[in-house]
Amino acid sequence: MNNFPWLTVIGVLPAVGALVVALLPKGRDLLAKQTALAFSTVALVLAVVMAVRFDPAAASGGKFQFAEQHSWIPQFGVHYALGLDGIGLVLFLLTALLTPVVILASWNDADAPARAAGAAVDAAGQPIDADRTAQPRSGVKTFFALMLALETLALGVFAATDVFLFYVLFEATLIPIYFLIGRFGGPRRSYAAVKFLIYSLVGGLVMLASVVGLYALSASQTKGSPSFLLHSLTELNIDPTTQKWLFAGFFVAFAIKAPMWPVHTWLPDAAREATPGTSVLLVSILDKIGTFGMIRLCLQLFPEASQWATPAIIVLAVISVIYGAVLAIGQKDIKRVIAYSSVSHFGVIVLGIFAMTSQGQTGATLYMLNHGLSTAALFLVGGYLISRRGSSRIADFGGVDKVAPVLSGTWLFAALSGLALPGLAPFVSEFLALAGTFKRYEVAAIIATCSIILAALYMLILFQRTMTGPTAAAVAKMPDLRGREKLAIAPLVVLIIALGVFPKPALDVISPAVDATMKRVGVTDPAPKVPVTAPSEGTK
Repeated sequence: MNNFPWLTVIGVLPAVGALVVALLPKGRDLLAKQTALAFSTVALVLAVVMAVRFDPAAASGGKFQFAEQHSWIPQFGVHYALGLDGIGLVLFLLTALLTPVVILASWNDADAPARAAGAAVDAAGQPIDADRTAQPRSGVKTFFALMLALETLALGVFAATDVFLFYVLFEATLIPIYFLIGRFGGPRRSYAAVKFLIYSLVGGLVMLASVVGLYALSASQTKGSPSFLLHSLTELNIDPTTQKWLFAGFFVAFAIKAPMWPVHTWLPDAAREATPGTSVLLVSILDKIGTFGMIRLCLQLFPEASQWATPAIIVLAVISVIYGAVLAIGQKDIKRVIAYSSVSHFGVIVLGIFAMTSQGQTGATLYMLNHGLSTAALFLVGGYLISRRGSSRIADFGGVDKVAPVLSGTWLFAALSGLALPGLAPFVSEFLALAGTFKRYEVAAIIATCSIILAALYMLILFQRTMTGPTAAAVAKMPDLRGREKLAIAPLVVLIIALGVFPKPALDVISPAVDATMKRVGVTDPAPKVPVTAPSEGTK
């Protein structure tokens, strides 16, 4: 099984599932859901089996495992090349995990409008204002086929070791997520989808310019035999000025995708209008492509330019951390609170990446995984609340803990994970990212650490206003979590606790890849400011 094409098989499975779902006879909605869940679950099982075979020790030299390479467009040196290091592996697994979770949690999100509209009434049976109610559109097969197609593309991005292949898949992810937002979202879905698309296309076009620039450099330095393979591009001799321009093209695209201030404004609208499951795929998976790309391409292809740009990026990251947290406090919509909190958390991830310390980059990579789990829990449990009430406005809730205690307890758990409570997964990664930043940029780390207090404010205020106090009439008969909903959220709860208590397995996988990245950039961890000396014989 050493030569088994794990990455291709796992990546193609959801695409085959999407095709099968799309070709099912009309009216077989339940079968479409079951088929989508089955294909995504098989892909997850295979991904776990593959991950067990991953050897962290073998990754210490920066080599990719499960590598596949086939010539694709030989005239331009383009290859179908896949492989995983520890950084790619954790995000590959995150994608494989969250897709079946989202499918199970979104079981009824694409049902016909008449069925969904029945939930959009208050306790007195009066319809809720249309501008506050998401209007699901019929098209169950399309909805779940798009989710599976998106999974295939995201898995490919995290595994691609050819820059051209990475770019093609990076851009292709826009297609299914655009339709998931634009067709199945809320009342302002068209506006949100188009805004998301415009931002993403602008970033993609800037990135394309840098991809073309890499091709020209590769062709000129290899005597007409260009290559987009990552290991070939890292060997190019790129002058400092050219590096800066090429770095800027990639970084702008990744900053938009991440998202970072000031190119973040598409996210709150997209997350607000998308279904909860779509929001999970968008924020927990696709947005990680931005921070993943910063490590995989920006740092490794342009090490000198990365160090040159670091001071400015640190400033932008700190602004993102504080700006996102402050705006999250003032939001009146559940999903917009989560979206702005993600802007803040992504700022911490970027800080860790560009702190240029092994501790910071390890924490940032782990945070990509943990933030994905935490934000998925927030969006899904928030989605359960919204679907029951027919509104995402915080003011339309109150006293839910008295009528739906399990739902309320799960919401509290998700909120505590969102504020990085010690003992839960996000705490470990956030601590590492901030501690690693402090080693080089003390002021930036101190300012960013203030976001911990702000996170406690916006998460606990959100919980208090929705769950505690007098029970609102509209939620007096709100049902508690059902079996399917508990099953969907259970893996997230288990992993958030497990990685919070025992993060060593994930850190063992990530650390060798981080060390290889640091070596490629040409930086080492700063020496302690106070030298540590062994005690003398007389003081023992």
